[in-house]
Amino acid sequence: MLTPTHHRILRSLNSSGPLTRAELGSQLALSKAAMSGLTRELIEGALVEETTSVQRQGRPAVLLDLRADGAYFIGISLLSRPAQIALTDLKGNIFARAALEFDPDPERFADNVAAAVPSLIDGIARERLAGIGVALSGLVDEEQARCIKSTLLGWQDVPLAQLIGKRVGVPTFVENDAKALAISEKHFGEAREFNNFSVISLGGGIGSAHFIHGRLYRGAHGGAGEIAHCTIELQGRPCRCGKVGCLDTVASLNALAELAREDGLQISSLSELEHEATNGSSAAIRILHRAGSALGLAIATVIQINDPQMILIAHQEKSFSGLFATVMQQAIEANVLPRLSGRTPIRTERVDNDVWSRGAASVVAESFLNGLI
Repeated sequence: MLTPTHHRILRSLNSSGPLTRAELGSQLALSKAAMSGLTRELIEGALVEETTSVQRQGRPAVLLDLRADGAYFIGISLLSRPAQIALTDLKGNIFARAALEFDPDPERFADNVAAAVPSLIDGIARERLAGIGVALSGLVDEEQARCIKSTLLGWQDVPLAQLIGKRVGVPTFVENDAKALAISEKHFGEAREFNNFSVISLGGGIGSAHFIHGRLYRGAHGGAGEIAHCTIELQGRPCRCGKVGCLDTVASLNALAELAREDGLQISSLSELEHEATNGSSAAIRILHRAGSALGLAIATVIQINDPQMILIAHQEKSFSGLFATVMQQAIEANVLPRLSGRTPIRTERVDNDVWSRGAASVVAESFLNGLI
């Protein structure tokens, strides 16, 4: 049985990478004797391993690190069709992956998940499977158990964690896709060094999530960070959420494609719209300026409210460096207070199915590292 102190050690190794016993003891304010006993127990439990020897002050010391095969997590992404399911290890590496048939009926979808699990975990000890995470586009409750509403899936008040957990027999968590991505970036990706950062996901819709003081900020009801449905144009277009003028209606990839079609442009991606703009299409230029300005204004607002150490824009396109990105950056700089201007790096990362399913699995990994399962 792991104690809270055991989990503190696991979290330190996860965030810092390999450390000596002395370095761990210093970080956690634990004595040499206490560290010796605690790390021995974690090694015996196959969660931590000794790696290489390094020369520190005095004699060589042995580095401790997480054992990748110490625990496994299943992540399911509902952002594509078919859905994607992946098995990750304790270091965020994808060990196995598969396509998963999506069924709009939650009960039948839970049946599909249960049927897919045995072959996915083939070759690993069942007791090493710590749980399942599901990432979806929509609002999730603060307990990470229910899909409150997902317009894209057609779900409302669905107890998805209970449905899947009952069938598979392991703890199950549901999370908004952008929040799951932020958790993944904090534990395994671009944001490991930051305690305060924001993730903006740019795809068919727009999502966002924020880490504050090293923890995901969910808000009182799980809805914090929903910039996609912040009003950006007071007299704007109707949004699928029921309001008008939302950021999603101006800057999402679905909105760009719809606006382009209305102007007679036959495009299916941002890169194609950028190509039209490069060739002098006034309609394409107008659409990209409008979208870039809107997204930049929203990000500038995030910067002024949260003052993050970094903004990460996760996008689906091969590159994010055209007119849209240029106008977005200009809008950020124009709408941030001078004392904050230029102080928040804007990073970009291309995402694929693996990124989303790893994000879903990371939701479970975080609960495991925090001793919640």
